[in-house]
Amino acid sequence: MDVREQSPPTDSSADSGPSSDWAELTHECLINILSRLTLEQLWTGPLLVCKPWLRACKDPCLHSSFDLETRFESSPESIRWWSPEFERRVDSVLRSVVGWSEGGLTAIRARHCSDRALYLVAERCTNLQVLSIKSCQNVTDASMAKIAFRCTNLRELDISYCYEVSHESLVLIGRSCPNLKVLKRNLMNWLDPSQHVAVVPSEYLNACPQDGDSEAAAIGKFMPRLEHLEIRFSKLTAKGLTSICDGCIDLVHLDLSGCANLTSCDIVNATSNLMNLDIIKPNFYIPRSVFHAERYGHWRLYDERFQTDVFRI
Repeated sequence: MDVREQSPPTDSSADSGPSSDWAELTHECLINILSRLTLEQLWTGPLLVCKPWLRACKDPCLHSSFDLETRFESSPESIRWWSPEFERRVDSVLRSVVGWSEGGLTAIRARHCSDRALYLVAERCTNLQVLSIKSCQNVTDASMAKIAFRCTNLRELDISYCYEVSHESLVLIGRSCPNLKVLKRNLMNWLDPSQHVAVVPSEYLNACPQDGDSEAAAIGKFMPRLEHLEIRFSKLTAKGLTSICDGCIDLVHLDLSGCANLTSCDIVNATSNLMNLDIIKPNFYIPRSVFHAERYGHWRLYDERFQTDVFRI
């Protein structure tokens, strides 16, 4: 992935273009052409063609959405993404788009940005409805508080793998954003972290949040209109799950993948009143080294606990 580090070109830095024909296209025609391009395509060509193209690229109607997620998904994860340099590049692009949108930005999907960019988002994008900022090691409760107070129209929030964001942010978001329907608060696989080794910095991987029940209590109490909830590899217990299910009675999708502290009985008891709920249960293979034999006695009990059939012959 190539997120440009330099600042966006100014009108004076754009040359006159390869021919006068391109420069003489009407603004409306340019907008029609440019609206068909992805964000990456926009940044790697049209911005540098000529002054009229540069002005067209900055038109607010082209910047109602900022989406880098598709680009992240199409590239193999890299340790380079976790570097300060890459974070500055993402911040720079996001801040530029926020400015060009003139307050019209309604959806942001990115990764590896920081508080610096989100402060500007909160200040200028009060109509924001979708905020997806996975794997942001320098997004904290400070910027999320500003988002909560300013972006009250949020209906979808993804703060997966943002380990500096705590349950306090969930409280503020829930109180201030009554229309929130989708929350994704997934954690990395702390049961088998081998898939993240050599990609995610070890100190960050080891900082997995421990307050699963506190987050669950915040969700259940302050986000009553949630319909879609993902909390993969959360460390919540039966108490936390009950808090969620008692408070979020509109839930139709609940992803509990990797929630190793829950039993099948816990899930059945907590969700018994949610008749239309689609549940992804924590049924997966867990390395034996993760658990202590004295806790479960022997592996048949483990198999019964998680109903995996992994150890059944």
